[in-house]
Amino acid sequence: MIILGIESSCDETAAAVVEDGRKVLSSVIASQVEEHKLYGGVVPEIASRRHSEAIAGVVRQALADSGKPLSQIDAVAVTYAPGLIGALLVGVNFAKGLALSAGLPLIPVHHLRGHIASNYLTSPELEPPFLCLVVSGGHSHIIEVKSYTQLRVLGKTRDDAAGEAFDKAARAMGIPYPGGVEMDRIAEAGNDRAYQLPRPRVDGAPLDFSFSGLKTAVINLLHNAGQKGTEVNLPDLCASYRRAVVDCLTENFLKAAEQTGTQKLVAAGGVSANRLLRRNLQELCAKSGRKLYVPELSLCGDNAAMIASQGYYEYLAGNTAGMELNACAQRSIE
Repeated sequence: MIILGIESSCDETAAAVVEDGRKVLSSVIASQVEEHKLYGGVVPEIASRRHSEAIAGVVRQALADSGKPLSQIDAVAVTYAPGLIGALLVGVNFAKGLALSAGLPLIPVHHLRGHIASNYLTSPELEPPFLCLVVSGGHSHIIEVKSYTQLRVLGKTRDDAAGEAFDKAARAMGIPYPGGVEMDRIAEAGNDRAYQLPRPRVDGAPLDFSFSGLKTAVINLLHNAGQKGTEVNLPDLCASYRRAVVDCLTENFLKAAEQTGTQKLVAAGGVSANRLLRRNLQELCAKSGRKLYVPELSLCGDNAAMIASQGYYEYLAGNTAGMELNACAQRSIE
């Protein structure tokens, strides 16, 4: 089955063609990062306008690169939630129009389910059940994946997501957007024990995350240093902060694995590209005898191949939509 996937939940306009949920025939991404750098973060109105300008060309290119004309496409899958509402609407409305005009089934895909599916493309042998740590700019979840379309949230962030915590702390340190990526690079040269930072926990919810206090601790550290006129070692601070965030993620993820007895652990989302997170998860799995799956770096960020992949399994489960489909800024992965 050949599925065309469309993704426009934030600041990447993407389209891809995937066969049977596992084989990528094409993947095209138009990124807006350079423009949003001017503002230190994503400006929703600008993102929506750029999606409107780019989406037709991106879809056309994805079809051309795949060697599959629209007449050979079996269904259209699109991200409908969660994300920036204006950005989502561009993709959803384009997909609806395309599906209607071509007489194709329309498949709504939850963005986080798509991130999980990026692992099916990297590791075709991977099948549910497994446990997944979904970490991105707007989300931090521990998900029990019972089947391709049956998922249960075991833990989630109570405030900032891990990616958001990286980006906000990086901005306070004077690191340009996208700060989390650059912080990861700078941290490689630093001493991750140079600064003592907290590991926040949520009382009564041992699998939930909270990063706002950690972010505040770094901001206070920077303010105190500025008031005292003392110099902050940027690589050391980046390394210490990165270690604190990753410690919180891996500790809770391991707790969830032990509670559920899961032997297959999966990471997904933009933060799954973080070097330290990957290393720590690999070490934990090696020690415990568990199997780790992570997406290839090109599939960690937002892309449409993951949407087309998950769309395949949603279609098999009978999850299609009509022209009444609307975008949702927030929606549970369950």
